[in-house]
Amino acid sequence: MIAAKAYAAQNPAAPLTPWNFERREVGPHDVQFDILYCGVCHSDLHQVRNDWFPGIFPMVPGHEIVGRVVKVGDHVKKFKVGDLAGTGCLVDSCRTCDNCREGLEQYCSNGYVLTYNSLDKYGDGSPTYGGYSNTIVVKEDFVVHISDKLPLAATAPLLCAGITTYSPLKHWKVGKGHKLAVLGLGGLGHMAVKFGVALGAEVTILSTSPKKEADAKKLGAHHFVLTTDAAQVKKARGSFDFILDTVSAEHDFALYLSLLKTNGTHICVGVPPTPNRIPAFSLIDGRKSLAGSAIGGLPETQEMLDFCAAHNIVSDIELINIKDIQTAFERMEKGDVRYRFVIDMATL
Repeated sequence: MIAAKAYAAQNPAAPLTPWNFERREVGPHDVQFDILYCGVCHSDLHQVRNDWFPGIFPMVPGHEIVGRVVKVGDHVKKFKVGDLAGTGCLVDSCRTCDNCREGLEQYCSNGYVLTYNSLDKYGDGSPTYGGYSNTIVVKEDFVVHISDKLPLAATAPLLCAGITTYSPLKHWKVGKGHKLAVLGLGGLGHMAVKFGVALGAEVTILSTSPKKEADAKKLGAHHFVLTTDAAQVKKARGSFDFILDTVSAEHDFALYLSLLKTNGTHICVGVPPTPNRIPAFSLIDGRKSLAGSAIGGLPETQEMLDFCAAHNIVSDIELINIKDIQTAFERMEKGDVRYRFVIDMATL
């Protein structure tokens, strides 16, 4: 076994504190890489607190992981010692179902294995532990190459925030000639703006905060709509081909559906903590669609990273010491981050 150190929550009410544990030895198809940076995702906070489902504790969060390869298994072909590498939200899937064979491991029919707060159902059944740690061992098929053309710390959030917004934009073929609205300007939203602009869409930010307008324009958004201003909302009705909804708090779907054109699509990537009621007439009137999307498969994640390297796209980050993770959680909950915290694992 490989000795590892991390920050972990011992139970849903406990703060994250230092914790020593063991990773499995590197098998024939495994890649071990030392973690240099790990992004802090809002879902880390949700899972630590058991907001979505009962967690597995002790819990080591983190699924926006980048680092450098230190060991590879005998059968590994795509990586060598010294390579930059990354792992996102998944570390395994069945590999045999229709979805997995199509590179859609995030929709594995037999159940994927999350990078943390999951059980290694295709291995020894032990809990998985995430990237708030110094090293990780992952099967080669769930490791991606990281370009050395991009700043490594700012690349880490691409493994979740990046692919979560890139995947739906590519699936719905959003691009030149489309009017795209991004609902919410946070960790996900700011990446959606960058991708939307790079793909050629006309991008508008929808936000309840007037303070976000300057940032929206700085990120490349063409327009800004303050959704608490009735006049601006009225003017925007029937305007958009797509709305990419990144909001994880309760919000009025009927309001936003009214902003879509006929045949428009509202795509959810945020996960509000409580169910929402969708008035049928808000969909029927204009033959509108309400859809959802979850991260991306491994081929698409690599495609996204290559796209980012070609277009010089990374996340806007604030680099933190791991001892400040609780403060970062508190600030993230208040929306006080522009736009993603990333842990410098050298501080562990």
